[in-house]
Amino acid sequence: MHDILSITLIGLALLALLGVVFEEVIHINKAKVTLLLGTLSWLILFINAGGQGEAANAIIHGLNESLTEISQLWLFLIAAMTFVAYLNKKGMIQNIIYWFLPKRMSERKLLFITGLFCFLFSSLADNITATLVSVTLILSLKLPRRKLIRFAALVVFAVNSGGVALITGDVTTLMIFLAGKVSVVDLLVLSIPAFAGVTVLALILSRSMRGEVVISYTPSSARGVDVTIAAIFLLTILLTIFGNAIYQIPPVLTFLAGLAVMFMVARVFEDDSDDDPIFDYIRLVEFETLFFFLGILLLVGMLKEIGVLDNLLVVYQVLPVEGANFAMGMLSSVIDNVPLTAALLKSGLVMSEGQWLQLTYAVGVGGSLLVVGSAAGIVAMSKVPGLTFGRYLRQLLPLAIAYSVGFIASGVVAAWWL
Repeated sequence: MHDILSITLIGLALLALLGVVFEEVIHINKAKVTLLLGTLSWLILFINAGGQGEAANAIIHGLNESLTEISQLWLFLIAAMTFVAYLNKKGMIQNIIYWFLPKRMSERKLLFITGLFCFLFSSLADNITATLVSVTLILSLKLPRRKLIRFAALVVFAVNSGGVALITGDVTTLMIFLAGKVSVVDLLVLSIPAFAGVTVLALILSRSMRGEVVISYTPSSARGVDVTIAAIFLLTILLTIFGNAIYQIPPVLTFLAGLAVMFMVARVFEDDSDDDPIFDYIRLVEFETLFFFLGILLLVGMLKEIGVLDNLLVVYQVLPVEGANFAMGMLSSVIDNVPLTAALLKSGLVMSEGQWLQLTYAVGVGGSLLVVGSAAGIVAMSKVPGLTFGRYLRQLLPLAIAYSVGFIASGVVAAWWL
């Protein structure tokens, strides 16, 4: 009976994975698939336990543990995404981009500026927003398709690279941090190898960029309340980093406090009206993404409950730790990095803090190798005309070189820092 149960539950997890991979084929949102199968798997566990005894108590404990982790992740992301949704709706993000861009520049210079902007912006905003804003910029330039795809590949890689060094930038980084494997301060050193990888990729892709572009954009006027809320957002990020490093304050608490301040500031500026209520910006949050994470983490919690995740440790028994981490990064371009990271965290894997930092880089950036390997790639593919799986695959060699450089550098920097 136990074998039949395990096979059934593993089958549900594989079915959910196939639903994520073939979302564009079956035309069913991956959040719907993972949420349905995630909840169904736990219902089967409870029914099989019979509702009494140690087995039922163990399942209740496992579910409560998973829900606690999920709630911290959800609340943090809702607070961060609400800030970004507000600033994006008010045009503040677009204004900041175009205020710093010269009116005329070479394509090569623009390529490097795009990489730098994506790297920095994705540390503050979620990957989806950072990709959408960056893609909007490059589409406005009317570049030839070949060059446009190169820009898109850099956007995807730079967005994913920028997110690994801050818990506000990437969900996998946040998950590894919340599991207590790395500290906020230690994560900051990952910005060095991550930016090195972006620089290498920009150098490779810029070889045939010899043209010139003209940028025409008239920034909208910034209101005092919008500038104030942007400042609150940046201050919240800084206080999150220092508060956790010095006083061990959970990041979710700092961000919820910052969100509350944002609401009060809108009231003081009399910007919280019936026509534009400040609470409505919570509705602009990507709840599809949040429900996807919920479904995935429920499935991973279930796999831990039945002991399947122990098999992931086989890779670390066959390969050296660094080699296994490198392989996990490449695997994240095929398997979504959120379930992969969750599975590794729940598998009982034991590594040094430096090795966890290197894994953080690997699973955060490795998904860039294929266009379907990350949320940034999926967004870019849906927005950039002509960007297909095959055309993105032609950039695999430069992407792999940049990923390898960043991975090696992450090990060197971690060994130096720790």
